[in-house]
Amino acid sequence: MPAPNNATGLWPSANFGDAPRYCAGVPDQVLVSRPDREILVPLAMQVRELAERPEQEEKRRLWYAHNSLEPVRPLLLVDPENGWNEIITPETIRCSGELARRWEMVLRKEIFAGEVARDDKPIEALFEVGHTFSESGLGVEETYHGGVSGQSYVWDAGLKRPEDAERLQVPEIRVDYRTTLETLTLAAEVFGGILRVRLRGVWWWTLGMTWDLAKLVGLERVMFLVYDDPALLHRLMGFLRDANLARLDFLERENLLSLNNDHSYVGSGGLGYCRELPQGDPTTGPVYCRDLWGFTESQETVGISPDMFEEFVFQYQEPIQRRFGLNCYGCCEPVDPRWHVVEKTPNLRRVSVSPWADQRKMAAALGKRCIYSRKPPPSALAVPHLDEELVRKDLRETLEVTRGCVVEIIMKDNHTLGGNPDNLVRWVRIAREEIDRARR
Repeated sequence: MPAPNNATGLWPSANFGDAPRYCAGVPDQVLVSRPDREILVPLAMQVRELAERPEQEEKRRLWYAHNSLEPVRPLLLVDPENGWNEIITPETIRCSGELARRWEMVLRKEIFAGEVARDDKPIEALFEVGHTFSESGLGVEETYHGGVSGQSYVWDAGLKRPEDAERLQVPEIRVDYRTTLETLTLAAEVFGGILRVRLRGVWWWTLGMTWDLAKLVGLERVMFLVYDDPALLHRLMGFLRDANLARLDFLERENLLSLNNDHSYVGSGGLGYCRELPQGDPTTGPVYCRDLWGFTESQETVGISPDMFEEFVFQYQEPIQRRFGLNCYGCCEPVDPRWHVVEKTPNLRRVSVSPWADQRKMAAALGKRCIYSRKPPPSALAVPHLDEELVRKDLRETLEVTRGCVVEIIMKDNHTLGGNPDNLVRWVRIAREEIDRARR
């Protein structure tokens, strides 16, 4: 699962029940030393210089047109994910304080994107700080084994018997407004006059719910429950739906939502630049879900039939989808077998076409009605030396079958870059060459 947008100053905080949460600062540790400021300020100036280049405005124009389904060339976006650990290594980070080191990572990512990767991500003269908050769990907790340093892990599900469902509770969000304000004020002191500092709430990546379901009962048991105890499965999905709707109600009521119609990473890939959102005027009132891009997926249920997907998953996602102005659907799951269900998503605008999807079927289904968000196989970058012919072959197939579609190509899910960050840089160059070739 991807982390929040790399442009934000957020990082995992302590666990509160069933999942890591994200915070702007740690209480009583909101400080940046003078030596660390002397490192951060020049980096912020580099980000601003990149943001002021004319090419950024052209990139924004392309994304605005693209997200409005206007005909532009296929857009490229790379998110190295775990590959960042090979691009910006610990010895690269020069700051000594914890908060400063995390802020330095944010700035160095922007500089790498703008100076080295050079995909279609616009660099903005912004520094964003998230809320410091905790969230109580669902009342039924799983136990993890493994997972050190990003490695694989397993978990023991907490809901082992039907009666364990009685312990379920709707999570409560508790915002530490004092630490949030202190962190925002500190960022303004450090970066003021160089980058525009603003508060931005990031409260979820996906609202698909089946990852939460798998944590509750175990992935294998999800597959069995559709036969062994469908009533329990319906009950659990109904609970998760209601819990997520309650969370959205709370965030709207407390004015904690932030617009994502800008450089924000939306769905499982793509940027949010959009003139159709917000639906209301955010200068005269709070931001509501209807002003945002929403995102649902169900990677964990690829083993069930499309009819079962509709019965046990999609009908519970649909009330959540209805809250949002525009929606993205899908991540790593192949959407084509269940497209006749997924296409019912309200306000659907962006659809993931994963490495396991039938590209031709999805091209025929999407046409110009939705964005064809292609995710090439990240395995091509996970080796010490890039097989350029293999990369070209994959890209050419995508560009051939998607003629007439609204296409973006998103390189993500990189667990490693094979120890060679140049793989990612070279992939972008090859992708640009193949896009130019296909347009001739």
